[in-house]
Amino acid sequence: MKAHASPYGQRLLRGQVPSYERLQAQLAGDGSEPHDQPRSLHCGWGRLLIGHTYPDPASLAEALQDEQPGERDIALYVAAPQQVLAQAPQQLFLDPSDTLRLWFSDYRPAQRVFRGFRIRRAQSDSDWQAVNTLYLARGMLAIDPALLTPHHLGGPVYWLAEDEDSGAVIGSVMGLNHHKAFADPEHGSSLWCLAVDPHCTRPGVGEVLVRHLIEHFMSRGLSCLDLSVLHDNRQAKRLYAKLGFRTLPTFAIKRKNLINQTLFLGPNPETGLNPYARIIVDEAYRRGIDVQVDDPDAGLFTLSLGGRRIRCRESLSDLTSAVSMTLCQDKSLTHQVLKNAGLQLPAQQLAGNADDNQAFLDDHGAVVVKPLDGEQGQGVAVNLTCLDAITRAIDNARRFDSRVLLESFHKGQDLRIVVIGFEVVAAAIRHPAQIVGDGQHAIGALIEAQSRRRQAATAGESHIPLDDETQRTLHEAGVDYDTVLPAGERLAVRRTANLHTGGCLEDVTERLHPALVDAAIRAARALDIPVVGLDLMVRAADQPEHVFIEANERVGLANHEPQPTAERFIDLLFPHSRPAP
Repeated sequence: MKAHASPYGQRLLRGQVPSYERLQAQLAGDGSEPHDQPRSLHCGWGRLLIGHTYPDPASLAEALQDEQPGERDIALYVAAPQQVLAQAPQQLFLDPSDTLRLWFSDYRPAQRVFRGFRIRRAQSDSDWQAVNTLYLARGMLAIDPALLTPHHLGGPVYWLAEDEDSGAVIGSVMGLNHHKAFADPEHGSSLWCLAVDPHCTRPGVGEVLVRHLIEHFMSRGLSCLDLSVLHDNRQAKRLYAKLGFRTLPTFAIKRKNLINQTLFLGPNPETGLNPYARIIVDEAYRRGIDVQVDDPDAGLFTLSLGGRRIRCRESLSDLTSAVSMTLCQDKSLTHQVLKNAGLQLPAQQLAGNADDNQAFLDDHGAVVVKPLDGEQGQGVAVNLTCLDAITRAIDNARRFDSRVLLESFHKGQDLRIVVIGFEVVAAAIRHPAQIVGDGQHAIGALIEAQSRRRQAATAGESHIPLDDETQRTLHEAGVDYDTVLPAGERLAVRRTANLHTGGCLEDVTERLHPALVDAAIRAARALDIPVVGLDLMVRAADQPEHVFIEANERVGLANHEPQPTAERFIDLLFPHSRPAP
């Protein structure tokens, strides 16, 4: 690998420390004069300020302080960051991200071909909506395409990865041609906003998006590609190192705001919390609520504001009574309470002897087996149609609770509705874990690869277990772990759609049928529980037909981003902390 050093870097290594004006001239091009006009480009979420095009530290600091509300500006290629920070130390901070560069002379094309998706430019309103849905799901800022600097004036271009089968947007990235943007003498380019759908089943989407930008800019006669990555993002850094990126000794500066808060305040006390606790703690911090983390492994924390003190375990709080919690945990009690409220439920009975179980199967044709007190889909088996399968499932369910329920099986889609303060806040169809064949790898290898992606995307909260339920699902489909699926063929590898066993969510909040909204609120009131996740089987989210399956007293709010679940939860706990309209 060849070593590359800019003229500024060479002088720095020789111990020559020039003035700011000289530094910015060197970054603009060896020995050239500074740019006549400062250059900034709007990316839809904020501006990129090209540091060496500003004549002095004060003008760059002033430009950063002109950042618009809700946006995030970045000053990059800053030659002397300490001089800029000295102009406004209370408002500005040094970005802890690393800048990486790939010189195209070092680039090597891919040896493996990834299939099942295509790369194209974002163009239509529906494209921008899909990209923004993806970005919000990854905790990134949405794009306002009306604000983008036009491409013919050097503005950025957004590319997206589109699934060939479903047409869904499963990844996106932004590219910037530096030669067009600010007459870069090094003929460079840069990559921003790389994101891949955490529920994506296609391997290699992120790598292909990066390679696409590299090869696109190579074809335009450019020389290198830069990118910024958080210093502790090991997963992304492994990909970039594999492609040949190396650290570039340059700096970026940002303005202190709520969006950047974690970057300039450092690690918060919530370090070690799982995503379901962290989303609530982050919202509490934004409201100025005091947070005491009691047990990060258990997701326990205490929130305090104005003399009010509430202890929580993720979304389970002191506001939920012991009785309401018991009604949700004991699925037979849940069934009875909701039945008494006139809601629609499946038939249910405790597992008994072989004759009793066979009689229940004869009455309903297909059966669901589940532990009476269980969570995260553990011990649940669905659509069982023979006594032997039911007996094995009962034995498995008894690993989690000695009491086991039989329920009538109902076909349809698995719907989760989140009710907070007796209002529906979010709803999502839960899809079982699935893989997509590539014509090369066995099903077992594809499951393991998909499970690793789900674990990485959910901080270890979701994976696909290679257990009896997965194997039974494969056998019913006529395949096994050693089977190689044809390229593009989709296969569900679990019957249940629980997120902890690799399932994924499709947000349906906006199209939820009024009858389902009403039924969910009635169920929450019948259980007298302030925060609950209700599971139903439905024909479709916009159709009224449904049956209730169970209620969850500790619902995972993080699963429903970008719906405002954490905001409504904190509203419930501390109503006076609501931001002014």
